[in-house]
Amino acid sequence: MDMIPRLETRRLILRGWQAADFDGFAAIYGDADVMRFLGPVQSRSDAWNGLARTIGHWALRGYGTWAVERKADHALIGRVGLINPEGWPGLEVGWTLARAHWGHGFASEAASAALSYGFLTQSVDRLISCIDPGNHASQAVARRIGEQKGPRQDLVVGGQAHPVDIWSITRAQWERRSGAGQG
Repeated sequence: MDMIPRLETRRLILRGWQAADFDGFAAIYGDADVMRFLGPVQSRSDAWNGLARTIGHWALRGYGTWAVERKADHALIGRVGLINPEGWPGLEVGWTLARAHWGHGFASEAASAALSYGFLTQSVDRLISCIDPGNHASQAVARRIGEQKGPRQDLVVGGQAHPVDIWSITRAQWERRSGAGQG
């Protein structure tokens, strides 16, 4: 999609979504291990609605999540980006990767790029990540991108409350880490 900017990191391309991404998207969200901390496993129909919602977030908010493509083979390995649906506690940096791509640093690499994009393009003093208290892998990603664990709160999704820890980083902290405020 033209409205979605393309970002590149050393190993990854963060790009707009394409119709050809649907099978990969559905496989990711149909995997019980991936969905363990995110909600119920999604049917292909639910995944279709999820992909449409993902693309729609860009149209409604001017930001959203990118398809994460590995440069080496152009494989779709997940999604990363900025979300802030109605009722959310703040602008969130979120990430979801296919299980086969866990443990290689891809989530940290992609989330770091999304975090920088967020601070460079949005007028916010803080970015957050809502992380299930049991999701130690995502907590490690949050630490690697400079976020600190904050309060626990209930996040209401689909009418159900889910306890999450609010991890966050301020603009000033990000500027110190990245050198972005110097110049």
